[in-house]
Amino acid sequence: MARLYSGKRGSSGSTRPVSRRPPSWFKYQPEEVEDLVLKLSKEGNSPSIIGQILRDKYGIPLVSQIAGKRLVTLIPQDARPRVPEDLESLVKRAASAARHLEKNRKDYPNKRDLALIESKIHRLAAYYRSIGRLPKEWQYKPVAASLL
Repeated sequence: MARLYSGKRGSSGSTRPVSRRPPSWFKYQPEEVEDLVLKLSKEGNSPSIIGQILRDKYGIPLVSQIAGKRLVTLIPQDARPRVPEDLESLVKRAASAARHLEKNRKDYPNKRDLALIESKIHRLAAYYRSIGRLPKEWQYKPVAASLL
């Protein structure tokens, strides 16, 4: 699939395992994996960091293969981030670009970059509102984002 604003496809990126079943060399039971996810989430790790720790330290290739559920659903509701991780990182990028624009008013490429980031934020927020991950009244506000 082509990139959103570049017109290029790009070739890098990891590929997911083909099989839906755990590999033959895998030694953990689904309950053990769920306990590890709970333990790591109580330590305050974000879902992406939990996935990296499970992959690097424990050799767990993909939680959904083993547990039959997505990693985010295994984390208790109160330990989940209020705003999804990908949306939060986009908001931080937009705040950084806005701070840069305050100092450098004539940086037109950055002005375009900020517009593209904000459009991604609006699209992603609309998606998360539609599936219920964000409250219906949640809105992106650049002023509030700069306070992060």
